[in-house]
Amino acid sequence: MAHERRQLHRGWLWLAVVVMVLVVFFTARSLFRQRLMVRAAEIRHEVIVNTVSTNGLVEPVRPYQFYSPISTTVQAVYVQPGDRVSAGKLLIVLNDVDARARVASAESGVKSAQAALEAITHNGTLEQRQAAAAEVAQDRLALNQAKQDVDALTKLAATGAASPGEVEEARQRLQVAEASLSASEQSAQSRYSPDEVARARAALADAQAALTAAQQVEAQTKIYAPIDGTVYSMDAAPSEFEQQGKLILEMADLKHERVRAYFDEPEIGQLAVGQKILIGWDAKPGRVWNGHIVRVPVTVITYGTRRVGEVLVAIDESDAGLLPDTNVTVQVTVSSQPNALSCPRAALYSENGQYYVYQVVNGELKRTPVTIGAPTLTQVPILSGLKQGDLVATGTENGQPLEQGVPIKVEQ
Repeated sequence: MAHERRQLHRGWLWLAVVVMVLVVFFTARSLFRQRLMVRAAEIRHEVIVNTVSTNGLVEPVRPYQFYSPISTTVQAVYVQPGDRVSAGKLLIVLNDVDARARVASAESGVKSAQAALEAITHNGTLEQRQAAAAEVAQDRLALNQAKQDVDALTKLAATGAASPGEVEEARQRLQVAEASLSASEQSAQSRYSPDEVARARAALADAQAALTAAQQVEAQTKIYAPIDGTVYSMDAAPSEFEQQGKLILEMADLKHERVRAYFDEPEIGQLAVGQKILIGWDAKPGRVWNGHIVRVPVTVITYGTRRVGEVLVAIDESDAGLLPDTNVTVQVTVSSQPNALSCPRAALYSENGQYYVYQVVNGELKRTPVTIGAPTLTQVPILSGLKQGDLVATGTENGQPLEQGVPIKVEQ
């Protein structure tokens, strides 16, 4: 009996030990879970601004570029890069010997074509017309003589003094004289066909076009400022040889500049004319220029390793002080929500296309479905599922993933 009591007592003892172990385990587990520190953020109404940033290039609104019209040397240079010049100022003079020779040759070609056309429209040169008139007069004399011969032989044949054969020969000579006169008169009146006249007119037009082109080239050997502006790029020096077509000078009114910005293809759909732009330049840190979009992309191009659309940005400040061809940063505001219920983007999760957050409720995490608007890099507008003042977890101190029902302590 005593042995049985000892066995029972021992069983209860082991049971108590097991219960104590379980209590210690769950207590430790509970204490460990309570020590899970999380970062949390309060849901509140804020202004949510969605921006897109990219790079761009400054350029004058209306640049003037001058190229060497021929392969020649530089005769004189009257400006330096950075000079502000007035309209009409002589900037560069190129050696124009070849250009003047081409003009003289073209002028000669025009005169020759004019003489040829004049000769054709007047039925030949003066010498040709005089020769034609003499030929007509000679043929008329021959015709009159042939008529007289026919008349005389016909009378003689009536008296038997001339044979019929002689009369027939005289008549044939008359026919030949008539045909010769007709041909010479026709030649004197219309020596050239309409096609020949048309070709002569076309030749004159070609010669005149060649002269105009040669004169334009000659004029381009002296470069004048077309406007009041600034010379911002120049690649020419006295006695330096310049190849035909080489860019030797650029100038513009730098009070009127714009930015050509390059937006990646996925961002193009968010852009619209009139959107506000902020422009930054590393050469002047801390300064920001204001602008707005004046033209959205009309096509997509390859820009280095990127597929981009070109956007033209008007700079709102006149005389902004930005240098042409400099790289700048561009930030566009694509949307602005002035009183949106805002949630940190770090608190947002998605699963099968559904969004949710871990809401802090009574010291635990609660998975809460939400619907959202267009997010920014850091904020998400909440359309439903949360209200102002709610707390959502944004992460843990030790990197442990958030889970439904986990007891937590919010980091202060």
